[in-house]
Amino acid sequence: MYRVRVRSVPPVVLALRRFPNPRLTGIGAGLFAALTMFVLACVDRLLFDSSELVYGLLFLPVSALTALWVRPADLVTAPISVPIAFAVGVFPISGGSEGLGGQIMGLVTALAVHAGWLYGGTLIAGLIASVRKVRQMRARRRYVLAQGRGAGPERTPRAAASSAAPAAASKPVRAGAGGAGGAGARRPQQP
Repeated sequence: MYRVRVRSVPPVVLALRRFPNPRLTGIGAGLFAALTMFVLACVDRLLFDSSELVYGLLFLPVSALTALWVRPADLVTAPISVPIAFAVGVFPISGGSEGLGGQIMGLVTALAVHAGWLYGGTLIAGLIASVRKVRQMRARRRYVLAQGRGAGPERTPRAAASSAAPAAASKPVRAGAGGAGGAGARRPQQP
């Protein structure tokens, strides 16, 4: 008799499975992160007087959600779009002086001062995307092995074609035939 081994799922995992699980494209994930960080920065400016700590702490979960919600084909875009979203969001709390030059200097200064939060969120997004990619590759490999394609070379289509090639190569070839099977031979013209 076979024994079925049942894994018990922790209640935390069951609770997390009830949350929405959207799959955003790379551009969609970048837009989600940028718009969310901009809105959170505006809220931070209104409620917390442009607190760097609040903005940095809010950036970390947005980075994680961006990496979790991007679709598997676009996983590489998560660690790229998160720093861009940080730069878009830091603009309202940068505190530059009047004029374009003052605003740009305030933005550059804020990016330099908040580099720790920027690196932390990018690291979180990169780790989550890497773990998701490894899990995806393992699942694909298990699927291929379950289908029997990885069992042996005699089952693959390439192996079947290569086993038929020696039989065709052992046939004598007429002069001027131009390849195996006479594919390049001239046909007689009809009057």
